[in-house]
Amino acid sequence: MEHTSDILVLGSGLAGLGYALKVADFATVNLVTKRGLTETSTRLAQGGIAAVLGADDRFEYHIQDTLTVGEGLCHPDVVELVVRQGPDRIRELVELGANFDLTPEAAGFDLAREGGHSRRRIIHAHDLTGAEVERILSEKVLAHPNIRVFEHHMGVNLITLERLVRQGRVVTEADKACLGAYVLNTGTGQVDTFLARLTLLATGGAGKVYLYTSNPDVATGDGVAMAYRAGAVIGNMEFVQFHPTCLYHPAAKNFLISEALRGEGAVLLDRQGHRFMEKYHELKDLAPRDTVARAIDQEMKKSGDDCVYLDISHKDADFLKSRFPNIYQRCYELGIDMTREPIPVVPAAHYMCGGVVTDTWGRTTIANLYAVGEVSMTGLHGANRLASNSLLEALVFSHQAAQAAREALPALQARPAVPVAAWETYGATDSDEAVVVSHSWEEIRRFMWNYVGIVRSNSRLERAQARIGPVLKEINDYYWKFLITSDLLELRNIAYVADLIIRMALARKESRGLHYNLDYPQRDDDNFRRDTLISAEGWH
Repeated sequence: MEHTSDILVLGSGLAGLGYALKVADFATVNLVTKRGLTETSTRLAQGGIAAVLGADDRFEYHIQDTLTVGEGLCHPDVVELVVRQGPDRIRELVELGANFDLTPEAAGFDLAREGGHSRRRIIHAHDLTGAEVERILSEKVLAHPNIRVFEHHMGVNLITLERLVRQGRVVTEADKACLGAYVLNTGTGQVDTFLARLTLLATGGAGKVYLYTSNPDVATGDGVAMAYRAGAVIGNMEFVQFHPTCLYHPAAKNFLISEALRGEGAVLLDRQGHRFMEKYHELKDLAPRDTVARAIDQEMKKSGDDCVYLDISHKDADFLKSRFPNIYQRCYELGIDMTREPIPVVPAAHYMCGGVVTDTWGRTTIANLYAVGEVSMTGLHGANRLASNSLLEALVFSHQAAQAAREALPALQARPAVPVAAWETYGATDSDEAVVVSHSWEEIRRFMWNYVGIVRSNSRLERAQARIGPVLKEINDYYWKFLITSDLLELRNIAYVADLIIRMALARKESRGLHYNLDYPQRDDDNFRRDTLISAEGWH
């Protein structure tokens, strides 16, 4: 089946929904999401959105905090663009109907503080900020007449003009333009053709490439993998942010304990009840996430303990229940009363600072293909993301990409449509060997956690590289032999993402931000104060 629209959006988090709403005023939109509309990382975001809204805050302070945490790799022009747009984009959310917490006097937003921030500037809705944002945006999208939503549909491959040109013809840059995507209907198993003048990747992150992650099951790096296979430039995939504090409990899966607890005075303790962050950073428990995650990792390895503890029981119980109702309730259900006792926590893969390289308008290196949100590498985060800058980035760049679409679309609509063949199975058959998928999935996630995790070394990275090559070949052989399923597509994508992370980590022979290599413990500005860039054609 063929579906056409002016614009195709892949993904339904803040980036995809926010963009779709803005472009729907002047274009038809098909929005594809591989689970339900609201099953996204955005919905799970607890902490909030960073923006300069306080009387004691300044754009310059937020800019400097972002640059400091980014360890020399942030693009200053991008940081300034995002920070200065922040308040306006927040006001747009409020005008749509988003409800954020106010001060007791309702004189303004109740602003929180998180690690790496020099001021209180985190706007929030209790500890369910992402859910509130997802709620209002999904309501507006579902009500818009120009937006058609396709739930339980998953992108397979991007369609580019380059793949359609005659064999033997010299491929020009113009031939690399994106025409849409082949998309799997996971309910029927049919692969449909979605054609569009512009395509937006808003597919989120890739936390599921690791054994332990705060991310939902949908975070399998689909957009990065599809863009890489189509020839786009990918950048800085070695910078994987591990959130320091995920709930450690056998009955809890991927449950994050927000950094906002430390912003409100929570402290990290070892099993003996001793604070330890003062040994690692002058900001102690409010140190940037990479420092805190490595500190916890080191404390656990030194002691042999399975977790450390986050204690905020010294704060007023009523305050904790009202400020963190979701965290309090979930912990209480598991027998942990955070008003009386510490919460057991461990680090887990949380956020990809790298991704599909874009300019300040969200444009990738492939014509008519845009990327916004965690799937992208805009230059905002550098080597380490400042807390709560992620939703801010998605807000600003969905706005930027929408403005670019408004300018680009008229000329594209005037061009004749390019005929695209339907999906071809090439004789593939149903698989009776699903165990191959589950086994490879487990293997990749485990060796990525063990060898390419919070602390790395040359030998660990080389072991990972020695495994990913054969595994990727096995998966690709399987892909061409059997009819595709969502499980196979996700496995194929995490394998591509794992390969990119390993190759880029090996190439960066220093320690910087989220990339820490025991063999190169120092930062090397002379040789590595630059982005790591690669495409299917090679290094850039």
